[in-house]
Amino acid sequence: MKRIFLFVALVFFALTVAFPAAFAQGKPVSKAIKAVRFGKLWDAKGKLWTNAIVIVEGDRIKAVTSDASAIPSGAEIIDLSKYTGLPGLIDVHTHLTMYTEETPGEPMLKQLTANPPAVEVFLARKGALRTLEAGVTTVRDLGSDQYMDIAMRDLIHRGEMIGPRMFVVGYGLYVTNTPYKPGLNLPAGGIADGVPEVLRVVRQQIAAGVDLIKMYASTGTDDDVTGFQTYNYEEIKAAVDTAHQFGKKIAIHSYGPDGARDAVRAGTDSLEHATDMDDATISEMAKRGTFYVPTIDHNRYYLDNWQKIGYANGFQEKTKAFIERNLETARKAHKAGVKFAMGSDAIYTMFGENARELGWFVKAGMTPEQALRTATTNAAELLTKEKELGAVAPGYFADLVAVEGDPLADINAAINDVLWVMKGGAVVVDKRKSSVPLR
Repeated sequence: MKRIFLFVALVFFALTVAFPAAFAQGKPVSKAIKAVRFGKLWDAKGKLWTNAIVIVEGDRIKAVTSDASAIPSGAEIIDLSKYTGLPGLIDVHTHLTMYTEETPGEPMLKQLTANPPAVEVFLARKGALRTLEAGVTTVRDLGSDQYMDIAMRDLIHRGEMIGPRMFVVGYGLYVTNTPYKPGLNLPAGGIADGVPEVLRVVRQQIAAGVDLIKMYASTGTDDDVTGFQTYNYEEIKAAVDTAHQFGKKIAIHSYGPDGARDAVRAGTDSLEHATDMDDATISEMAKRGTFYVPTIDHNRYYLDNWQKIGYANGFQEKTKAFIERNLETARKAHKAGVKFAMGSDAIYTMFGENARELGWFVKAGMTPEQALRTATTNAAELLTKEKELGAVAPGYFADLVAVEGDPLADINAAINDVLWVMKGGAVVVDKRKSSVPLR
């Protein structure tokens, strides 16, 4: 009997040596190693490399070098030596679950309100792919219905859907904005009037599993560029303090200066859209380190696509004027030393145009490198992921982008000429081989 047991043990040992993967619960024993070559590489750490090699192990960067002898034996070599490398871009203001098609004769706004949640999440995979094609590998998604954003975030994380890494808010907080209707009315998600309700709804989003909190402190969205303040200082302060109490950051929407002023005073982590801010508010943002996410380009998108979306004619002049004031506010904020993070506010069919915001930042007075930092190191800091995202360095996620041209000389190279994208060590876009993107 002892001989039989000894024989079985020896056979088992021999099999585990010969076929270790078969006895590792389906997990590979060693991680795949890739070596990605770039002609030039801006690492967002202060160095512009020539003939750079990024060694990737699994989903992380193992090393950055220009020494070809450092490439491990057996590594897969990806030759992008004709191109310039960048860190994967970060868009800190999107609405990925609000994707629509351009179905002829059917306004996109109507499609969005008619689609059931399951259909909307399924369709949203297309916008997610287009976002990757723009070189954006991480997003902060700022508002969704019925927690579709949490579902999409988790599907991407599990590998069931291809898309950028998502940080989500669930329902943004907003005041009652519909008239009373007799009969049974189910409470709408996100509505909070007064401090007690603000506390409850913030806690409700945290219980649902969000990454951060969103609050709408003024009117203004789509074809509406009004900026009437809807939450007072005490309500905003309650939302900020509760979010921070639970270790969450908060993004506050305000088209106008009043909500922006109170949001900054209350300690918001980022301010979205704000236009016509006074010098005192801008100075306070610079002092506190409040991030400004002006989202200038999304109103350009509305002007270009208003008929397809389903907006009524007549809003154009107000929106054009708002864009100019938005740009001027951004110019003043940059001059004052306010931190910026790139946010596109992409919605409908705007996915894939995410990086166009960088062009507005250059118009506001930034150098191309400063503009790139808003979508890399600055954005990573806003996400509190500055040691994992937004740069090409050992230990960081292997999020890499190859562009044609020199984005440090012409920002349009990063906007229009993205050819190849890696997210977490996996190639998700490669336009060199075919005009058809990866699906």
